[in-house]
Amino acid sequence: MQYKRFADKIVARFDKGEEILSSLKSLCEVEKVKLAYVSAIGAVGEFTVGVFSPTDKTYRANSFKGDYEIVSLCGTVTTKDGQFYAHLHMSAGDERGKVFGGHLNEAKISATCEVVIFVIEGRVERAFSQEVGLNLFSFV
Repeated sequence: MQYKRFADKIVARFDKGEEILSSLKSLCEVEKVKLAYVSAIGAVGEFTVGVFSPTDKTYRANSFKGDYEIVSLCGTVTTKDGQFYAHLHMSAGDERGKVFGGHLNEAKISATCEVVIFVIEGRVERAFSQEVGLNLFSFV
């Protein structure tokens, strides 16, 4: 990974073999980012995304391997119990243009990943909602 900070924005390149979420976590910890919006594009060789069912509060994950281009990767960085917490969604297309996506669990970079982190001053914590079944923004 290489990156450069420009005031409230960080432009990063995650490299082949790196895992997106763990690389983002490392970068945010080094740069002390507690609140941000993330946007990225690139290529992955394997990834796991999923969908949450609000009806039965279960999560279904799907894993993919092959050559995929990240069509969209976006989300937020916040904190939960004071620690790094990322909530990202990713869509990736295969060689035929078929796109798969959902909540990002894991993604291994096959070529490169270009990431822009828009740092926001302040902090938003996460708190678990029994009603919804997810960790939601908590404005305390």
